Amino acid sequence: QVQLVESGGGLVQAGGSLRLSCAVSGGTFSYYAMGWFRQAPGKEREFVISISRSGGLTYYADSVKGRFTISRDNVKNTVTLEMNSLKPEDTAVYYCAADAKTMGTAMNDYWGQGTQVTVSS
Repeated sequence: QVQLVESGGGLVQAGGSLRLSCAVSGGTFSYYAMGWFRQAPGKEREFVISISRSGGLTYYADSVKGRFTISRDNVKNTVTLEMNSLKPEDTAVYYCAADAKTMGTAMNDYWGQGTQVTVSS
């Protein structure tokens, strides 16, 4: 069974930066596109960013373009989300996702437990 474990969330002031990591075990990491979703209080979970199995392609939500980047290490079985110029509206629980078939908004094979990111104004 594939397991995803996020780390790195926390509290940051607006304009600051955070790095989230997701460690994957129990499967062949390079088989999966990886992504990050988020869910703010009272809202539905939304797609944030994803990366292809090889790392050669990335896909971004418009709201994070130019501020967030994603990378993966197919040796260490990790995916990293670098978040810069954070805004209060980025406050949410961030979830790591893995999918063998797609790298976009429909990713749904496996999920992490989530990590809280809070951006204060």
